[in-house]
Amino acid sequence: MAKVKSKWICQECGYETAGYLGKCPECGSWGSLVEEVQYNEKMPNAAANEFVNTEKPELLKDIQIGEEVRVSTNISEFDRILGGGFVQGSLILLAGDPGIGKSTITLQTCGRLCDSGKKILYVSAEESASQLRLRAERLNINSDNLYIYPQTSMDNIKSQIEEIQPDFVIIDSIQAIYSNNVASSAGSVSQIRECTNILMHIAKSKNITTIVIGHVTKDGNIAGPKVLEHMVDTVIYFEGDKYKSYRMLRSMKNRFGNTSEVGIFEMCTDGLHEVTNPNELFLNERSRVAAPGSAIIVTNEGTRPLMVEIQALVGTTSYAAPRRVTNGVDLSRLHQILAVLEKRVGLNFSKQDVYVNVMGGIEVDEPSADLGIALAVATCARDVVVDPQTVIIGEIGLSGEIHPVNNIEKRLNEAAAAGFKKAIIPYANNVPKDFDKLLIIKVKRLVDAIVSCVSAN
Repeated sequence: MAKVKSKWICQECGYETAGYLGKCPECGSWGSLVEEVQYNEKMPNAAANEFVNTEKPELLKDIQIGEEVRVSTNISEFDRILGGGFVQGSLILLAGDPGIGKSTITLQTCGRLCDSGKKILYVSAEESASQLRLRAERLNINSDNLYIYPQTSMDNIKSQIEEIQPDFVIIDSIQAIYSNNVASSAGSVSQIRECTNILMHIAKSKNITTIVIGHVTKDGNIAGPKVLEHMVDTVIYFEGDKYKSYRMLRSMKNRFGNTSEVGIFEMCTDGLHEVTNPNELFLNERSRVAAPGSAIIVTNEGTRPLMVEIQALVGTTSYAAPRRVTNGVDLSRLHQILAVLEKRVGLNFSKQDVYVNVMGGIEVDEPSADLGIALAVATCARDVVVDPQTVIIGEIGLSGEIHPVNNIEKRLNEAAAAGFKKAIIPYANNVPKDFDKLLIIKVKRLVDAIVSCVSAN
């Protein structure tokens, strides 16, 4: 009888060790190591031997390059982040928080693909067929080419793929699928790795586009081993505040397209609707009455400039240590901006609470938002109003200088199209001499930008 060994594997990062450890040395999580049975080298591994590549090495110059065959989703925002549509035979990982809309966007995509004559096998490992039928009716999806298969066994899924021969396979979700080749429970690191490996070989050998839905941890990372993201061709995160109606598809990895694209949707009662003009959507939320502590910035989400409102509130604290609260902005970034305002401008926040909020429920990570955050905080502290027809763009250095940002002309064109009249930008950014859509104010230092706002009032 073949000898069976076991290893302790971290369910957060995939770290392996021979014995139990309370804390994972790799990711630092407590209680995440689980014992899993491992087959030794003498035991047969069906998954490893099932797909054998018999091709021989070729010279680089002799390799023939074929044109990529893409299939449009008929959803323009989804096609944007995919680079023009699904590449046949590719493996896509779609991850997001619970309830964010992963199954909804996938089912809507299935409906559009079926309308184009594609045959789809939807493997539901977490919901029954009747539950999916109810969701499909709510989304007005009724197609003869969509097969629903409630199943968790990888062996049964493979047999149905062989029988149906679909164009697309949906796995919802990979954490609920198990393979008999691995002696551990579904959702473990070994099961996720094995099942994804099988799906990858099926997608490549049979030219079947496969979409795998994945869960995320409480830290927002994809649950399972990091190798999962390396195995797939495309990694897409579905982001958004579940208490808000806006959702954002963000491509984190794409072997067949740009990795800096985003698609924006709005969650409605009948599913997700595309937002073709996000600036109009986000700017409609701002107050029509100008108030201190409000500034409009132009941030880049992928290659698309987005205009969002930054709001700041500065007030006297009732605590021994003043509070710093952010929503949509990195807290450490705010601490850095406040330090620059204190040292280089002379504002004192040692006895004041500071709150910063990004309207619309989106996350702003780009450094070009620094100047807008700083002006929102400074104008609120001094009870001064920033001109509501002005957009603010710039990155702040520790010495108070304003650094240039990329795609400045595209940002300014977007601001002009939205009806803004003036822009405060870094001095080092070059703007065409014939650009007359906006009044451009160039600033070298943070104090100059603040003076420009004050003098405008």
